[in-house]
Amino acid sequence: MLRADRLSVEFPAGKGWLRAAEEVSFTLAPGETLALVGESGSGKSATAMAVARLHGPEARVTGHLGWTTREGATLDLATLRGEALRRLRGRDIAVVFQDPGSALDPVFQVGDQIAETLRHLRGAGRREAAEGAVALLERVGIPDPRRRAEEYPHQLSGGMRQRAVIALALAGQPRLLVADEPTTALDVTIQAQIVELLQDLQAREGMAMIFVSHDLGLVAGLAHRICVLYAGQVVEEGPAAEVLAAPRHPYTRALLDCVPEMEGDAAPPRGIPGRMPSPLDPPAHCRFADRCALAEAACRAQPVPLVAVAPGRSSRCLRWPEVA
Repeated sequence: MLRADRLSVEFPAGKGWLRAAEEVSFTLAPGETLALVGESGSGKSATAMAVARLHGPEARVTGHLGWTTREGATLDLATLRGEALRRLRGRDIAVVFQDPGSALDPVFQVGDQIAETLRHLRGAGRREAAEGAVALLERVGIPDPRRRAEEYPHQLSGGMRQRAVIALALAGQPRLLVADEPTTALDVTIQAQIVELLQDLQAREGMAMIFVSHDLGLVAGLAHRICVLYAGQVVEEGPAAEVLAAPRHPYTRALLDCVPEMEGDAAPPRGIPGRMPSPLDPPAHCRFADRCALAEAACRAQPVPLVAVAPGRSSRCLRWPEVA
């Protein structure tokens, strides 16, 4: 239903351009979850927001975003404008943002905000929309949804606010949900509940999902496929179980080493030394070389291409067979 081909996102910076994402390619099937994973500045959110067409007019988005409509037609999301783009948002593609506090209007009751979305996207009448808002709050697991619908965002806990934002996103019955680090502002217990909720909703609604996170441990039980980004480039992509069990890029291995293990005599989590190169002046060679224990002269001599390393798997590393 979605095919990104050489998708790049740039923002103006002084007299030049900052390339946040560079020639990112992936596919997404109906009902599938793709996790975009990487540190802050890796390009994962820039890529996800380009799919949802939520970058401002100052951004420069190039490449192709092939989208298959409900009727079977194919559109290029990267070139949609005006009414065609407005019809797509909410009805076909919805977004759950990182901070639920900024996604909800503090001066309106939660139920009214969801009801207004139902009226706009589904053409529901006032009474139907009000009841629909309560039903959506119940669907996302908010207790006593009728009472909560009459409360303001500040009266809800962080976890309930994020559930309300998910209800808001579901109002248009989207085919694709873009979740941009939806658990970052929540404690670990609530994070697990939100991930479980998204899994359950996806199974019931049949949605596809793009899940953005810096935490490979968090996406382990959620994603069907994982796309690891570093300094704006895809460095590894493949089925989630295979990427997690046998990474084929040193950066993926380093991200996995950051995840704490709670069993037996597991080693403590390790940080990644060094820092990501500036997006204003990225190196022409491997962008991870300065932080990589496997780096050799060849890694710094030329650009490293993304190559197939197994059916359905790719890596941007010259020494991928040695990654353990």
